[in-house]
Amino acid sequence: MGLWSFLEGLLLIANALAILNEDRFLSPKGWSFADVRGMQGANTFKGQMIGLIYAAQYMRFPLILLNGITILVKFVSF
Repeated sequence: MGLWSFLEGLLLIANALAILNEDRFLSPKGWSFADVRGMQGANTFKGQMIGLIYAAQYMRFPLILLNGITILVKFVSF
């Protein structure tokens, strides 16, 4: 496994986190942003994961650019 494969894997994980819907998936399981701001706080593992999910959702447009660059590199190197 090379560095490029590792970076592609990270990009796939970031894409998976970016498409999670709060109303359908996160809130029924207790993983909404409002739950973190409650009594538990953001220092727990659950709070850190919810923060990561929301950061990936916030950075959607840079993810689109990274996906486009990755596709172009794959086309050129293939």
